[in-house]
Amino acid sequence: MAKAAETAYAFVRSAVLSGRFARGERLREAQLAELVGVSRTPVREALRRLDSEGLVEFTPNVGARVTAWSPEELTDLYEMRSMLEGYGARLAAERIGDRDLDHLADLAARMEALSNRGTPPADEMTVLNGEFHRAIVQGSRNAQLASLVRGMMEVPLITRTFQRYSPPRMRASTMHHNELVEAIRARDGMWAESVMRTHILAARNTVLESAADPDTVDDPPVVEEPSTPDPAVRATARRPRRPAAG
Repeated sequence: MAKAAETAYAFVRSAVLSGRFARGERLREAQLAELVGVSRTPVREALRRLDSEGLVEFTPNVGARVTAWSPEELTDLYEMRSMLEGYGARLAAERIGDRDLDHLADLAARMEALSNRGTPPADEMTVLNGEFHRAIVQGSRNAQLASLVRGMMEVPLITRTFQRYSPPRMRASTMHHNELVEAIRARDGMWAESVMRTHILAARNTVLESAADPDTVDDPPVVEEPSTPDPAVRATARRPRRPAAG
């Protein structure tokens, strides 16, 4: 039974994240059981598990649907992400290993190379972006934090955020990634936290705009330099530290 439930969970989760099952779509246990090749009981267990992650809304005796967030729920979710992942970035600056940091830098470089194309592949950018954010959370070495934000970080996949990004906003996003790598490599937790919070709140705006008008691609002004809420944080982090007197 445990193996069947895991198989059902992996199938439904993948179908939701890939867009095979659209936001708000009803998930029928009998149909899913036939698709997966298991009974309805492990499917029901998988749906409850996905409900706990926020990817599915499961109501006993009613059924399940792919989660379709309201603008208010999306706002709350991204604000929570900004706080939790900001904290994760601060911890990562203190705890991440050199090899994992090099991997993070490589992911940022790959996203930057894609964003420099005329029309970067949104699906590939989405996968790399998810890996980048997970790498920072894992670099925090805080297992509870990783568990808390896992479902939240899947929202950009479901909402197809990168398909709504204009080239200027895509470039701004990749510049945030590069600055995060720089802050973490400098082992400056305050700087990393500040950039991460700004980065996620900027993504929130894109998601909300897409939800309000899904047929319109965002096209904001070109952003030459991503900013952080507190410029003093960056100034302090980048200022060469003088040796103590004596």
